Amino acid sequence: MRGADILVEMLVNYGVDTIFGVPGDTNVPLYTALQQRESDIRHVMARDERSAGFMADAYGRLTDKPGVFECPSGAGAMYSLPPVAESNASSVPVILLTIDIPLPGEGRGVITELDCAKLFEPVTKMSVQVKSADKLPEIIRRAFRVACSGTPGAVHLQIPEDLLKADVDPETISLHAETECKTFPAFPMGPEPGKVEELLALFDKAEKPLLVAGGGVNRSCAGPEITRLAERLNVPLVNTMTGQDAMPDDHNLAIGVIGDNGFHPHANRALEEADLVVFIGSKMGSVVTVGWTFPKITLNKRVVQIDINPENLANNFENMLSVAGDAKLVLSHVIDSVPEGFNGAKHQPWVDHLNTYRANFWSNADIVLERQDVPLRPERVVKVFNDQLETYGKPVHILSDAGTPTPYMTRFLRIGDRRTRFVIPRAFGGLGSAIPAVAGAWFADPERKPIGMFGDGSLGMSAGELETLVRLRVPAMLMLFNNGCFGWIKGLHRLQGHNQCFGVDFLAPNGQAIGEAFGLKSWTVRTSDELASTLSEAFHYDGPCLLDIHVESIADRVPPVYSWLNRRGRNPMTFETEDVTYLEPAQ
Repeated sequence: MRGADILVEMLVNYGVDTIFGVPGDTNVPLYTALQQRESDIRHVMARDERSAGFMADAYGRLTDKPGVFECPSGAGAMYSLPPVAESNASSVPVILLTIDIPLPGEGRGVITELDCAKLFEPVTKMSVQVKSADKLPEIIRRAFRVACSGTPGAVHLQIPEDLLKADVDPETISLHAETECKTFPAFPMGPEPGKVEELLALFDKAEKPLLVAGGGVNRSCAGPEITRLAERLNVPLVNTMTGQDAMPDDHNLAIGVIGDNGFHPHANRALEEADLVVFIGSKMGSVVTVGWTFPKITLNKRVVQIDINPENLANNFENMLSVAGDAKLVLSHVIDSVPEGFNGAKHQPWVDHLNTYRANFWSNADIVLERQDVPLRPERVVKVFNDQLETYGKPVHILSDAGTPTPYMTRFLRIGDRRTRFVIPRAFGGLGSAIPAVAGAWFADPERKPIGMFGDGSLGMSAGELETLVRLRVPAMLMLFNNGCFGWIKGLHRLQGHNQCFGVDFLAPNGQAIGEAFGLKSWTVRTSDELASTLSEAFHYDGPCLLDIHVESIADRVPPVYSWLNRRGRNPMTFETEDVTYLEPAQ
C-alpha cells in the first residue's frame, strides 16, 4: 500500500465521512487516494485554509466526531493556524493534516519549508511530524485518542509528501481503529467516590442553589442530563455564552445568560444572590466573571466546580467542592444518587423570585424589541428572527461570528427546541468564521438548515466561501448585519469619551449584489416589514441565500455589555430599557 492509501484507509476506519481542505503542490498524492475512495469519504474543497478549519470546527461542535481538515505546505499551514487555535481553546476535537515538503528537502531551502510541528505546538494538544510511512497507522490512532479523550482539542500532524508516495507492506502494519476513540468524549471519567454524596448534601442545605451550564455541557451533549437534574432538585439554571441552549429558553428553571457580553441582568442577579453555585463545564474566565469583578459578592466559599480538566478546578476561586469528570457522566451519577425523599419544594420561593426578575426583564425588553426604527435596531432583528424561527417550526443550526450579532443574539434569542443549536466561537473572537461554518454544520447534519450571522467586517474576510456554498448547494441562510464599520472596535474607541475614531470605518458593502454575483438568492432589508417577509421566504428557500440587513451600528449605542454599561456610569443590572450613547456624560 502507498502511504496515502494507508492514511485514507485509517480515516475511513475511524468513521470520517467528510474531510475539508484546499489543494496545493504537496497534497496531490492525498487527493489521488481520496478520489479512489469517494464512496467512503467526501472531500469538501474550501477557498481558503482558514475557512476549511472553521468548517471542521463547526462539524466537531455539532457532532460527536472530530472534524478533519487538510492543507498543503507553507502558506497553507500558516492560514490554518487561526481555526486550530480556536478549536483547541474551545475544547473542540479537530485534526489537521499538513501535507508538507518531502523529508529529503529539509534544511536545503526548499520553497514553503516550515517547521509546522513547532508552529502548531502552542495551540494544539499534540503536534508531531510523521517520520516514516509505516508509522502512519500508529500516529493516526494517537491523533484520534488525543483529540477525543480528556478535554477534547486540536491535533496537528505534519506529513511529508514523500511518505504518501512510499510503498508499505500491509503485512507489517495494523490498520485497526480504536472504537472508543472514534467519537468523543473517549474514555469519559466519572466522579471519584464520595463526591456525589458531598454535592447532594450541599444541595440539601442550600436555600438558594444555582446551576451554571458552561460550554462543557454542550461539548459533552449533557443538556438532557442537566435539565433532568435541575427538574429533580428544583434548582434554577443559568448559562454562559457557550452554554446557551443547554436547556430550552422557555423552561421555568432556565433563567438566562450570565457574564459580560449579552448578559441577562436577572441571571447575573441570580449568580450574586445564590448561596450555592455549581459550575459545570466552565473555566470561570474573564467573560463569565466580567474580568473577575463580578459578582460583587465574592464567589469564594460558595462554589462547586465540575470539569473534565482537573487543571481548571479552583483555578480562579476557592471552591467548596471540586469534581473532576465528564459533565454528562457526572450529572448522570448525581441524578441516580438523589434520595427518594429529597425536598426540592423548599427551593420554589427562590425559583419564583428569579422568575419575577425574568418576567420584569422581558416585559421591559418588549419596549425596545417592538421598535421599528430605520436603520433597524439589532434587537428588532432578533425579535423578528425569533418569530420566524417559531413559525418555521423545525430545528436549525445557528452559527454567529463574534461581533455585532453576538451581544444581541445572546441576550434576546429564544430557543425552545432542544434540537436547535447556537454556536459562537468565543476563545479568540476572530471574525470570518460564520460563512464557512454553515458548510461544516450542514455536513454535520443535512436535516437542519444552517443559519449564519455576521457583520460586514466578517464578510470581507470570508466572502470567497459564498462560492463554496453555491457549488455544494448548501441551503444556508446568511444574515449580514450591514453597518459599514468594525462596529465593536469603533464602540471601544468611543468608550474613551470622544468621537475621534481611527481606522475602523469602511464603505458599506452592497450585500445583495455580492450575493447575487456568487449565485445566491439575495435581498436587501431596511425595514421591519421587509425583514419579516424576507425571513419567511428565506427559511423555506431550498438553496443558499443572503439577507443584506441594514442595521444601526453597534458603535452608535452602547450594546448590552456589562462592562461597557458600567463604564458609562449606568447600572447594568437594571431591568428597565434605556438608550445609552457613548458621548453623553457618564452618570
